[in-house]
Amino acid sequence: MSIGKEILFFFGALGAFNGFVLSLYFFFLTQKKYLSNYFLGAMLLALSIRITVTVFVYFNNDLPKTYLQIGLSACLLIGPFLYFVLQSGIHSIVKIPLQWKLHIAVWLAIIMLAGFWFPYQNYPILWNYYLVALIFFQWFSYSLLSGFENRMLLQKIISDYDNAVPAEKWFGTIFLGNALLFLSYFLGFSRVPFVSCITGAIAFTFILYLIILVLMHRKRTDDLFVFNIKEKKLNQEEAFVLFQKLEKLMLEKSLFKNPNLSLNDTAKELGISTHQLSQFLNNNIGKNFTTFVNEFRINEACEIMLSNEKLTLESIGYDVGFNSKSTFFAAFKKHTGTTPLNYQIQALQT
Repeated sequence: MSIGKEILFFFGALGAFNGFVLSLYFFFLTQKKYLSNYFLGAMLLALSIRITVTVFVYFNNDLPKTYLQIGLSACLLIGPFLYFVLQSGIHSIVKIPLQWKLHIAVWLAIIMLAGFWFPYQNYPILWNYYLVALIFFQWFSYSLLSGFENRMLLQKIISDYDNAVPAEKWFGTIFLGNALLFLSYFLGFSRVPFVSCITGAIAFTFILYLIILVLMHRKRTDDLFVFNIKEKKLNQEEAFVLFQKLEKLMLEKSLFKNPNLSLNDTAKELGISTHQLSQFLNNNIGKNFTTFVNEFRINEACEIMLSNEKLTLESIGYDVGFNSKSTFFAAFKKHTGTTPLNYQIQALQT
């Protein structure tokens, strides 16, 4: 085996091993037991079986066909478990619905009956040309359904990743990692050159990213698995104190001038969770994070316009924390009802 192949084998095998370890973690070792934990563990187990078979078969074509059958059969469970992970986590489902149990039972029955009646060893043509295509179609269908039913979540992550809560990033990563892995396997099945060689490495990267996310949130993993974490509701006095703290932070440290300022960064400065800050802004202030920060930026821009006529409007926008001219102009008009130029002209005439 060449050095290049040895490296690919190492990364593929390591990815599969990490998958088995993570599946055990989500099954047994998480501090609080959420339904999404168990389905994620089941999905990673099925995924790891598929990766393991891919790695060993790729580097040893003489393995019995039964291994290929096991690997391909595991693919039939990846799609359903992905769907259940997202549904149980995003919609805070705590008990497996009867329909889901029947659903899983049907696919397990299909795997066992098909494997018994049509073993890969005796029907290689059937598996290579028909059953494999059906398996990939089933995996794709569940991925498509998962993406469609959770499209609002995916749109939010794409458009405003920095302000997404940990659970949104977590479930979005799970979906996108699955999509990437499916695409890699599908292109390899379609005989696209060089793709099959990197499947194990891609799988390793996806699973390693999951490990990193778990480690990043190891002090508080609850906010990864559910969206509606119950926080202590702020009373009027607590809300006033937090508002004073937040306003002081914005004005004295000029946090709003940071064009990359995120909800998470601000929450860390305040010493509270991102969920609590988001809840406070929406429930007590009646504004989302972006609107709240932009008001400080616009107020600062108005003061600069009146005190320094030589600066261009575009440079003022950058100085107060906007990362583009168009964003500055749009936010300014939304906040003041007029354009920066009109505001400056009217203010200087009075």
